Amino acid sequence: MEQQQQQTPSLDDCLKLLKGERDEQRLAGLLLVTKFCNGDDLVSLRKVYNAVGVHFLDRLLRTGMCKGSVSGGDNRDMYLQLSVTVLAAFCRVPDIAASKEMVSKIPLILEIMPEVSGSPVLEECYEFLYLVTTSYEDGATAFYESVGMKVLASQMSSLPDGSHTMELAMKIVQSTLRGLSLDVVTNTYVSELSMMVATVARQFALLHNSLKFEALHLLSEIFSSKYSKPLCDALCAMAGNKWPDHMRAGIVAILQNRVEPAEKVHALILAESVISIMGEGWLLGQPNLPDLPGSIPADRCFLLVLESARVEVAVLLNDLAYLKYEASKDTSTTVETILLKQRNVAIAFSLVERVIKLTSTMDEVEGSIIGERTLIKVINGLNETINVVLEYLEDAKEHGQKKGNDLLASVRVVGSYLAETPDACKEKVRELLDYMLTIEGEDEASPFHSISFLLPMMCQITMDIEGCEALISSGGYKAVAECLVKLIGPRGNMVGDDGCTFLACDTVLNLLLKKGQMRFRMDESTFIDLLKAIGYWAGNANDLSVIIMASSICALIFDYTSEETLLNHPSFDNSSLHNLYKIIARSLASCKQDMSDMVRKETDLLEIVTSGFSRWAHRFPGLREAIESA
Repeated sequence: MEQQQQQTPSLDDCLKLLKGERDEQRLAGLLLVTKFCNGDDLVSLRKVYNAVGVHFLDRLLRTGMCKGSVSGGDNRDMYLQLSVTVLAAFCRVPDIAASKEMVSKIPLILEIMPEVSGSPVLEECYEFLYLVTTSYEDGATAFYESVGMKVLASQMSSLPDGSHTMELAMKIVQSTLRGLSLDVVTNTYVSELSMMVATVARQFALLHNSLKFEALHLLSEIFSSKYSKPLCDALCAMAGNKWPDHMRAGIVAILQNRVEPAEKVHALILAESVISIMGEGWLLGQPNLPDLPGSIPADRCFLLVLESARVEVAVLLNDLAYLKYEASKDTSTTVETILLKQRNVAIAFSLVERVIKLTSTMDEVEGSIIGERTLIKVINGLNETINVVLEYLEDAKEHGQKKGNDLLASVRVVGSYLAETPDACKEKVRELLDYMLTIEGEDEASPFHSISFLLPMMCQITMDIEGCEALISSGGYKAVAECLVKLIGPRGNMVGDDGCTFLACDTVLNLLLKKGQMRFRMDESTFIDLLKAIGYWAGNANDLSVIIMASSICALIFDYTSEETLLNHPSFDNSSLHNLYKIIARSLASCKQDMSDMVRKETDLLEIVTSGFSRWAHRFPGLREAIESA
């Protein structure tokens, strides 16, 4: 036994061989090192590295690649495997991994990888790349400029699921994205990155170990980037790929198990990202994954996402209320915590809105298996969540808070729900309506988006007298008129779609049409601004629906005023009045022409114009001249 121990080579024996004059001695020394040198013994690795020298390692690698002046002959594979093995081992020493000598070998290692696919050397290639790219300050740049992303993309899908090589590949992708940002990578390698995301999604679905969470974090980091749009477009174009099913399976596994709350937030970020690519119907899909044991019910993801989002909304809003109104506001930690929670609650709100949209169109979802009892449960859950949001807004009102993206997002989710069920939480909504219409986002100088979010609900409730009175008593009619002016007026700097504009128009019309059934009179400053904006919007319009809508509002406002009164107003002139006359004249002319399909659809509005003209035409003598010249 003692004799056998004496014959075992020591580190000193290896170092003597490595310092030998002949290559054969150095090769023998390296072979001995690989047999007994512990990879975690950084001190010994440093001694061996210093002894063998950079130049010999470089010659050995190039000989294995058939790039040296001496051919490797029959030993080529051995030289290649030995050189990559020892290089990967040496790079466990951080300053060696960060050295220029190692960074310069990144292109060579990448060149080797396609040739050694399927062999044990491949894992050591990945280990070398991971250690160098994470140790060297500009390692990500060096890897990227060596076309590393293209090599990884071509290999990752064929790596064994859950293997150490796959783990290293994922870490290399993560370090590259952190070092360069997604923007830089997607400019050149968006197709390759989409292939990598699809592979990582598979690991996220199939694995049940720590690598599942590594995949979750990597995917969450990618999709959380503001530069993810090109990647989302590329993923959408990947016809036949299983990545959406893999994402669904992985998300369900996270949300239905006991994991840290932060992990569930990551899963919700992924859910929101996939929905933005695939649409809300993805929530109800049933994965078709032969590699995944057991089937997932088609409504499982839908219900888990809703319930998890609801929990996050309740917890995060409670935390935000405490941090904003009770905790110390002077610490940078508090500010950072508030910003993080605001970002997370925005994700949860977005998912609640997605569920609202999907629920409202449930009958249109092909193959939907959501039963009536489940649907009632979903609606009750949404009601509870909207009440929680309204309580948060009520708390903010009591503290005099009107500005904040979290408040604006709260109004948005409330508005989304009320657009589908305008009488939900009726008493609380009516109490807070005037306040919600004054809320501003961080970048807004005056309320606009809060009003536009509530327009669908306000348009619906003003179809009856009770709703009109609620809007008038809250001052909401002024908010709607001001919103419309911002959308269509000459100084309007708000960009809204036509749907938003016509909702505001319909709400104003509903109020004006019922003015005889309640005490309502639009004040002069409001209708002057509105008339000027309408003239600017429709004065030169070619769209007949715009002209008829504008003229019908004018016809109802003209009940309040006269030509003389308008021209005596300091901010109203002949040009503004001429625009309005031109609009009304064109509407009246369309009644006398052959009835087109468009005109037939607008018969009710045209009736408002013609009946209005008969009431107040005598107060607007200039209008008759405009009609005759039209």
